[in-house]
Amino acid sequence: MLRVHPDEPEADRVKYIVSCLRAGSVVGMPTDTFYGLAVDPVNLRAVESIYEIKSRLKHKPLSLLMAEVEQAYDLARDLGRCFDVLAERFWPGPLTLIVRAGAKLPLRSTANTGNVALRVPDAAIPRAVVAAFGLPITATSANLHGAPECTHAEGVRDQIGERIPLIVDGGPTVRQAHTTIVDLSSGGEWWQILREGAIPTHEIALALQN
Repeated sequence: MLRVHPDEPEADRVKYIVSCLRAGSVVGMPTDTFYGLAVDPVNLRAVESIYEIKSRLKHKPLSLLMAEVEQAYDLARDLGRCFDVLAERFWPGPLTLIVRAGAKLPLRSTANTGNVALRVPDAAIPRAVVAAFGLPITATSANLHGAPECTHAEGVRDQIGERIPLIVDGGPTVRQAHTTIVDLSSGGEWWQILREGAIPTHEIALALQN
């Protein structure tokens, strides 16, 4: 367990977390919703470790956390008006956008779907880690498949502490609700809400109508 300040992450601790990611380790850390499992998304062995740790179904792609919106243009392709509107309106925040993956992401990181789920979290720790790492990090919830999500580091330790080498303790998460997931992968003006979470459906629809 590594304690990190939730609002002003200490540079030396962020550097240590990045060194673990570069070594291919799985790191549990807080987001603005639940604690997640972070790895280097282009390290296929590390990606595979997440599926094994969570006993997660392998056809489900992993979501990625970014430090800023601009990173999406390196990770995805065919981003259109809907993406720009929702990203500007709701990021940083609890919104996950599913888009077509770009060539830089291995197909395995998309669970062979060709799509990627992106988010800029409203949480200082993961954004500081991504900025220092220079790449996005995975963000699947840090819990066993079928078990409740964790809002505290202690919950991560109790569920999977023996399976991962490092848990970042950033205190309780600021929200206890899932992200809202919007699928934009078909491009154009098409969109679909796959899961309503912290952001209500009507707010998404209103933003896209303007």
